[in-house]
Amino acid sequence: METKKKIVFNELEELDYGRREAFNSLRTNLQFSGADIKTVLFTSCRPDEGKSTVSFMLARSLAEMGKHVIYIDADLRKSVTINRYKATRDKGPIWGLSHYLSNQAKISDVVCETNVPGMDIIVTGPLSPNPTELLNGELFTDLIEELRESYDNVIIDAPPLGSVIDAAVIAPRCDGVVMVVEANGTSRRLAADVKKQIEMTGCRILGVVLNKVKIEKSKYYKYYGEYK
Repeated sequence: METKKKIVFNELEELDYGRREAFNSLRTNLQFSGADIKTVLFTSCRPDEGKSTVSFMLARSLAEMGKHVIYIDADLRKSVTINRYKATRDKGPIWGLSHYLSNQAKISDVVCETNVPGMDIIVTGPLSPNPTELLNGELFTDLIEELRESYDNVIIDAPPLGSVIDAAVIAPRCDGVVMVVEANGTSRRLAADVKKQIEMTGCRILGVVLNKVKIEKSKYYKYYGEYK
């Protein structure tokens, strides 16, 4: 690929012991899912369950252990990642996923370095009026296939499957799916419905991250997984 532009995340939080151990555990569980598990899709049942933070922090954790990782922000409807971490970019235009999927840019145009060593990113680009159609096209398949060859891990952040169908469209191109579920916030019926939708895609469900779980104060940490 050509020289990449750079995106700097100015507000990357330092994780406390409990949160760091949680992501280390998630990273380890992903690695033990199998050597063939490289492209992983993250989705949730509803908005604001913490899916984007969990997937981003997992990508960061993988990069910090020496993996070459790319994080794809595939929420072409309501992305939060760039604003959440107060990202700044190189001068000039930054092309995103929607530019590539609408045939306005090449893969090399949309892949950006970050200030996390070993971690690259593809941002969403302009919000699209027809995201499902774009994600269901051959260009997205080509993108995933090329990135699988270039990276150790491809982490895809997709919209909540309980709200829109985009994650089900992406899933067949992935090696596995992780559901992020808010503790005491998502009904058992909705979670079961989303699980069924994933199963219908034929993509393997790797597991569920139970997020925003309060843990009693201990010697080491107070809270676990309180992510927005």
